[in-house]
Amino acid sequence: MKNVITIFGLGFVGLTTGLGFAEKGNKVFGYDIDKKRNENIAKGNIPFMEPMLDKILKKNLNNNFVVTNNPQNCVKESDFIFICVGTPFSDDGSANLDYVFNAIDEVLTGFEDDKKRVIVVKSTVPPSTTKTKLIPYINEKYDFNYRNLLIANNPEFLREGKCWNDFINPDRIICGVEDIKAKNMLEDLYKNFEAPFLGVTFNTAEFIKYLSNSLLATMISFSNEMSIIADLTGDINIKESFNILHMDKRWDNCNMKSYVYPGCGYGGYCLPKDTKSMFYHSKNLGYEPKILENVININENMSKYMSDKIISFIEPKDKIAILGLSFKPESDDVRESPAAKIIECLSCEGYTNIIAYDPIAIDQFQKCYEYDYVQYCDNLNETCKEADCLVVVTAWEEFGKINSKYCSKKLFDLRYFL
Repeated sequence: MKNVITIFGLGFVGLTTGLGFAEKGNKVFGYDIDKKRNENIAKGNIPFMEPMLDKILKKNLNNNFVVTNNPQNCVKESDFIFICVGTPFSDDGSANLDYVFNAIDEVLTGFEDDKKRVIVVKSTVPPSTTKTKLIPYINEKYDFNYRNLLIANNPEFLREGKCWNDFINPDRIICGVEDIKAKNMLEDLYKNFEAPFLGVTFNTAEFIKYLSNSLLATMISFSNEMSIIADLTGDINIKESFNILHMDKRWDNCNMKSYVYPGCGYGGYCLPKDTKSMFYHSKNLGYEPKILENVININENMSKYMSDKIISFIEPKDKIAILGLSFKPESDDVRESPAAKIIECLSCEGYTNIIAYDPIAIDQFQKCYEYDYVQYCDNLNETCKEADCLVVVTAWEEFGKINSKYCSKKLFDLRYFL
């Protein structure tokens, strides 16, 4: 028997989740408040760069996966409602839960019957959110009987560029669930995923997500801090040092290596947002987390450190080529992009003779950042030929040979991968 699922939010997490469950044979309705996004996905277009998803969408579209503009009717049919909306951080670093509450409002106007349903919060929310904010909100705002409405949370661990494989072949499935019926329903939903199902408390599930991302953010910042110390000490081959560190047998066959490696700061969505949110959450509990505070500060200061390093070797008239605009290779995500921060730091010091190139992220970068002094190029070789100074910000494989091809140029490898 097919499960019927409605997904609220068709961003990176929601669309992957919806298509993943559809691929496993469930009936999935997908809804996003952005009507244009809904329309594009309904036409078979993925709104972001992510390997495999376009093929999976075309395979399941209007079969097991249907885009809807009427989520309330879909909720009536559904056994599970997954909330996959954004939780961006506010100016003070706290998680903004407005989209989650709005989604709950839409869900709870969709039915008043006695069918058992599970609302599953897949959005990343700080520890204790389900217990102290979401459940009280439902109880206070909706006074009719929801005895058959069950609540759970189910944090995601999807890497951009590898999200499909991460969803279909998870290393573990974590559900915050405190009702035996909800636990049994979710365990049945995930039964054909070959991974351990771990039912834990609401707070534990939410905490594990932040525990994971805060650790990754910490390791990146630790590596960057060590690279600064090495740089200031002098006569240290930073690339060689970290490659030798990775030869320790405890790292063998471990994909964590990429996090314990210096660069010019972490970017994207999850690490900046979740680290700041966890810092804010801890302060609210009365504990000042010094390591997290320094993790955030080190990351935010890396762009200034790197731009100062560049400025010390070039003149304002020199043409600077920024190579890589996405926060990581194999992705067009430019949120919290180190390239944007470095460009801003350079321009503040009068260095505005800038050209930029990225294999796939130029359009997204131009939409997010309005730099009228930056010239965008669509060819790597022409970009390098035109520039006096090459600054590698993203470790795209395409950039791997510029060291030998343009050895006469000033070159700054901010990812230490050449």
